Amino acid sequence: MTHQRRFEHSVCPHDCPSTCALEVEVLEGRRIGSVRGAKDNSYTAGVICSKVQRYAERIHHPDRLTQPLARTGPRGSGQYAPIGWDEALDRVAGAFTEATQKHGSEAVWPYYFAGTMGLVQRDGIHRLRHAMRYSRQTNTICTSISESGWTAGVGRITGPDPREMAVSDLIVVWGGNPVATQVNVMTHVSRARKSRGAKFVVIDPYRTGTAAVADLHLAPRPGTDGALACAVMHVAFRDGQADRAYMAKYADDPAALEAHLKTRDPAWAAAITGLSIAEIEAFAALYNGTPRAYIRAGYGFARSRNGAAALHAVTCMPTVTGHWRHEGGGAFWNNRSIYKWDKTLIEGLDLRDTSTRSMDMSRIGAVLTGDRAELGDGPQVHAMLIQNVNPMTVAPDSNRVRAGFARENLFVCVHEQFMTETARQADIVLPATMFLEHDDLYQAGGHSHIQIGAKLVEPPPGCRSNHEVIQGLARRLGARHRGFEMTAMEMVDATLRESGWPGAETVLAQHWLDVQPERETSHFLDGFGHPDGRFRFAPDWAALGPRHETMPKLPDHMATIDVATAEHPFRMVTAPARQFLNTSFTETPTGQQREGRPSVLLNAEDAARLGLAEGDRVQLGNLRGQIIVHARIATGGQQPGVVVVEGIWPSEAFETGIGVNALTSDDPAPPAGGAVFHDTAVWIRAAS
Repeated sequence: MTHQRRFEHSVCPHDCPSTCALEVEVLEGRRIGSVRGAKDNSYTAGVICSKVQRYAERIHHPDRLTQPLARTGPRGSGQYAPIGWDEALDRVAGAFTEATQKHGSEAVWPYYFAGTMGLVQRDGIHRLRHAMRYSRQTNTICTSISESGWTAGVGRITGPDPREMAVSDLIVVWGGNPVATQVNVMTHVSRARKSRGAKFVVIDPYRTGTAAVADLHLAPRPGTDGALACAVMHVAFRDGQADRAYMAKYADDPAALEAHLKTRDPAWAAAITGLSIAEIEAFAALYNGTPRAYIRAGYGFARSRNGAAALHAVTCMPTVTGHWRHEGGGAFWNNRSIYKWDKTLIEGLDLRDTSTRSMDMSRIGAVLTGDRAELGDGPQVHAMLIQNVNPMTVAPDSNRVRAGFARENLFVCVHEQFMTETARQADIVLPATMFLEHDDLYQAGGHSHIQIGAKLVEPPPGCRSNHEVIQGLARRLGARHRGFEMTAMEMVDATLRESGWPGAETVLAQHWLDVQPERETSHFLDGFGHPDGRFRFAPDWAALGPRHETMPKLPDHMATIDVATAEHPFRMVTAPARQFLNTSFTETPTGQQREGRPSVLLNAEDAARLGLAEGDRVQLGNLRGQIIVHARIATGGQQPGVVVVEGIWPSEAFETGIGVNALTSDDPAPPAGGAVFHDTAVWIRAAS
């Protein structure tokens, strides 16, 4: 008799805008088999990345944490002994209580991020924070620069339906590599190319997997995207391709912009970007002359000190040309404004005290080493709960982060799936569930679907979800809120209903809700997201963040990057690796095998000048630190002076035990802060 395979609906929880709708094969209630994309979902369309296709390799990994551990040796030694859950939570609650009694409640800093994107499991840590008046967290490590840049002009974080790429005549992926990081984008690009003969342009400092399949790849120097955007708009005004009627109706000051851009011609941009005048002219003619031109703005080019200004300049392009008006035209970064969540229940917003300090998560090294710029007048941090993030590896200026975690007067509890570098710094390690082992609620950044990921399999004995850990600590600490008394699915249902959406039963039955706004709203034909409905060529940067003084009045190249110098002549980009997602999947054998080892991608001319060949050991460094990797030589598509280190490898994968973020800076990008991972000047030499 043929055995019928059982597939259940789920949702990918990882830190990716695609939030793919999944079909997961369930085997005997405790294991999974194959994982595939849901064909019925109009965005996922049956396509998912290879990382998630082989999720059985991760969820059933023999190295998963499955019991609470207490540190028995020096911090970082990896010496632990198993303990029970009650003892573990008692110790954590006791440490938090002691820190509060000695130093005040702000001495406790719950720290989290996007290891899961589920709203209940990810964001419930805030409910404990607010109930106990622990220090708050400013979330800057991923999107805050882009948020500022997009909102500056557009006013709200949404845009034309991403599925409209399929009816575009030109698709521009600017500062992203969706082949590796948002594979579904390529599905809709392929549809446009096949059905309409659409052109595909990629703007990225090196030849990514996405750039390799483009009709045109422009490789500007890192941090110069704003100059390219300004030159494109200069050509639009110069050649009569600016839509003056559209700007008169929808923009704030087109006359000032036109006057400002008169000197921002392709020759000016060529000197800044390193592109040729001919390349810039050709791209400008293609973009300005194609009404159905869709810009898919990535996250990469904004991770720079001038990233907000650069993204704002890019969003000005469809405003000058009026491309927003057209189906398949305009620009898109993220859709988060469409969901209108009421997160009072999940986050305990009714308990939030805004007088409690908030510290920059990207500057965790500064926080833990006592930098008063972050601590303010409050106490040093003496106790932490860390969920969904691996700051020892992913945070910038990691040598400073390492020094902060080395403090003996710091208590650390890490709730994790694997023994990460951060977990090895913990006093107490708690084993965490994975997404198929608990209930959660998801929104998509890269499309428009609300989904529920219901528990499909039992976790390994000993693993508990984030929600369960927060509940357990709340009981011991005396925290009171209705969210501490509810199951995860009860919170999912209540949050849906309190946000104006159908309840969990309906969403589970339908598998998803498509909440994409009507075209009038998505294309801003009923007005942009500012009170007067007009796009801002001249943004109110002061309203977006405290570090606004250096922001340009009008779109421009903002010359505030970590420029190459004689001492540090190379500009480094730390791009994602295809087989990893931040530090998730770095533990899987297939991912490790396919990525090989940490390496630096060099321009061939640079490699020859330095006497380096493929595979040579190479040392990179700056004032913050040094690392050793192996050389790879680019065959084109990368300017001299640009180097790329792909992937956030575990530090132990590097020869000296020091990872790439030892080189990146924790300088907060204006106007609202943000990590500048792709804005780093370094020196390079052959390793001795």
